[in-house]
Amino acid sequence: MEKRVTALSESREDPFAQHLAASAVLDDRGTVVAWSRQAEDLLGYPGTEVIGRSALDVLMDPRDLPAARDAAATCRRAGGWLGVLAVRHRSGQFVEMGFRARELLRNDLVREWVLVGAPAARVLEWRRDRALLEGLFRRCPIGLAVHSPEMRILRVNRAIERFSGVPDAEHRGMRTGDLLVEEDARAARHRVRQVLETGTSLFTEQYARLERNPTREQIVTVSAFRIEDSAGQVLGVAETVEDVTERHRARRRLALLDEAGTRIGTTLDVRETAWELADVMVPDLADHAWVDLSQPVTRGEEPTRPLAGPVARVAVRSVLAQEPGPPHPDAEPVELAAGTPQATCLADGRPVLEPVLPPDWHSTQAHLGEHAPELSVHSLIVVPLAARGLVLGVLSLWRSRRPEPFEADDLTLAQELASRAAVCIDNARRFTQQQQTAFALQRSLLPRAVPRQPAVEVAPRYFPARTAQGVGGDWFDIIPLSGARVALVVGDVVGHGVHAAATMGRLRTAVHTLASLDLEPDEVLARLDDLVNLLAAEQEEDGELTVGEQVIGATCLYAVYDPVSRRCSAARAGHPSPMVTTPDGQVSLFDLPAGPPLGLGGLPFESEEIELAEGSLLTLYTNGLIGERHVDVDLRLERLRAVLTRPEDALELTCQAVVDALVPANPTDDIALLVARTLVLPPQNVASWQLPLEPTTAALARQLTTAKLTEWGLEHLAFTTELIASELVTNAYRYAGGPMTLRLIRENHLICEVSDASHTSPHLRRARTNDEGGRGLFLVAQMTERWGTRYTREGKTVWTQQPLSATTF
Repeated sequence: MEKRVTALSESREDPFAQHLAASAVLDDRGTVVAWSRQAEDLLGYPGTEVIGRSALDVLMDPRDLPAARDAAATCRRAGGWLGVLAVRHRSGQFVEMGFRARELLRNDLVREWVLVGAPAARVLEWRRDRALLEGLFRRCPIGLAVHSPEMRILRVNRAIERFSGVPDAEHRGMRTGDLLVEEDARAARHRVRQVLETGTSLFTEQYARLERNPTREQIVTVSAFRIEDSAGQVLGVAETVEDVTERHRARRRLALLDEAGTRIGTTLDVRETAWELADVMVPDLADHAWVDLSQPVTRGEEPTRPLAGPVARVAVRSVLAQEPGPPHPDAEPVELAAGTPQATCLADGRPVLEPVLPPDWHSTQAHLGEHAPELSVHSLIVVPLAARGLVLGVLSLWRSRRPEPFEADDLTLAQELASRAAVCIDNARRFTQQQQTAFALQRSLLPRAVPRQPAVEVAPRYFPARTAQGVGGDWFDIIPLSGARVALVVGDVVGHGVHAAATMGRLRTAVHTLASLDLEPDEVLARLDDLVNLLAAEQEEDGELTVGEQVIGATCLYAVYDPVSRRCSAARAGHPSPMVTTPDGQVSLFDLPAGPPLGLGGLPFESEEIELAEGSLLTLYTNGLIGERHVDVDLRLERLRAVLTRPEDALELTCQAVVDALVPANPTDDIALLVARTLVLPPQNVASWQLPLEPTTAALARQLTTAKLTEWGLEHLAFTTELIASELVTNAYRYAGGPMTLRLIRENHLICEVSDASHTSPHLRRARTNDEGGRGLFLVAQMTERWGTRYTREGKTVWTQQPLSATTF
């Protein structure tokens, strides 16, 4: 008995069902005339104890009699009653019972009353379940659909009606998924079938595009479970359906923001960054995207205020393009008409949202250029690209294929993406500006033109690095020296950017100054090393170095070629050795002692000298030519050797062949290249005499000079050159010992040299009125274009240079 009562109490079936509820029949006076077995089980009274007695006397507490009489009066008046009363159990306890009473007439018109009762808790629980079920179908905002085992719709709630636009009555009998596009319907049918067959509940997210509006995006989450009765018979499948389209869009917007963080600003290039922004926008947010920048921004400059003139359309992206890309490397100039959304946004710096464009939008829009969107566009967003208080340009977004208009959330997302991209564009602009400054500085510091030299024919090249680090400090130089000689220089400063370019300029100036002293190559590098150490010490003392920045350092190769002797002397400071190509095509390295890089200090430099045949090639280069990353240096040297083995007759062609073979399209390091072909002065253009150390030597020098100039057809220079030679020889006789040499060289200028074994240096001074001497070098300086002294291991040479066209005296 206990088990049966427990089972009944736990049942969620209708508590007033015949097989569950207690029932009794009362006559019109309230006397019990019938008593059910369920009533005996529930209240403990057998029928023999209650039949024929008043129900109020047996079952009711005297205190509850007023409520019972009110219920009886309502029952007589209305023909029925539903409510709760406390009744007495046979054990004396009171039980809360829910009752349903209704009138019953027999053939003899005798009126009786049928009472059906159940425990009040079970009745209330059942009523709550009924109310819940009714609420799910009438008031619940989450959709509810019930499918039969034959996969027909039995019932839907009002949320489904609103979602589909179809009333419940029309839903009933439809096949599962009938209102959806075929692709989404197949997924819905598969889901219901799977739950029916397996009994396993499912929770999933899927597209639910309606067939009557297939282009409108709708995404729902679905919870599906099988319905069974108490006997385990399958009655169908119930689904709860929630529209999560907005939630999905919000997730997609967050994902787009996250993706933009990795895709926008990968380079420090203004146009590339603008293109990355447009590429992120299409197709996830818009069908067409334009990025228009102020023209100064594309050049690395700040935009003018107010913004005026045409803008540069630097990026265009469209769902129509099969292979999307920037419109043109130089961008498309576009004149924005006044009053258009783009012009308004650019002027005010405020976004523009036009959810629905007027039908004639195309005729009133700004000049659209060759990349105009299709005429079916219906919605527009324009947001400013602003960073650090500067409006750099505008971003225009259009929708044509996607039917939903832009909304406020789309505008917020577009503003956020545009703000991030604007910072990246401004960083790229600043980097471009810095790069251009460094390029301009470097161009101003490198040789702008190569003067014609009697010693060599040269073909130089310079390629700046094409990386985010910027230009480096590589340089080359061709420096004319006394005696028709020439110095060939290549160098490489450690680091990149303006600092490296400025340091390069200082070192190049220092090399020119040291070259003017006619020092030997090893001595030049030693003095240059001292200068680099001094500059590095200044940096450290002034605190100019940031964390991780290198102290100034550099490599350098300095070579001097003499076209008279055909001797080439060179030294290097941590720099690659030059290549030497003989006239018959034999290529070898000029084997120079390595020498430490400039800036280490305290280590010696050594010079080596070789003799070069006329027409030999000297190829000088910086490390960028052979030290390309991930490439074996020896392989690149072999490639260089192969190119130089077959030199062209035209030196420029040979230089270009080296460039084509070894210079990449975007070098990661600066490259300086200098190819020089050696020349030799004809013997008839050089005259040299050994002079005795005698008082008459000056007269002999004048005689030899006049004769040679007459032979050369330079009689107009005879007087001044006699005076110069006489003065220099006289000084050598007076202040130096040992033999003297007088040499005249005719090339672009007339050069007069007097060499002796002394290392004393002549000095120019102004003689006083009563001085007997001191005017010789003063006169020499007045009559020549240039003059100077160079020192050798054997002594010194005093030289002068005069133009061939006329005398300066």
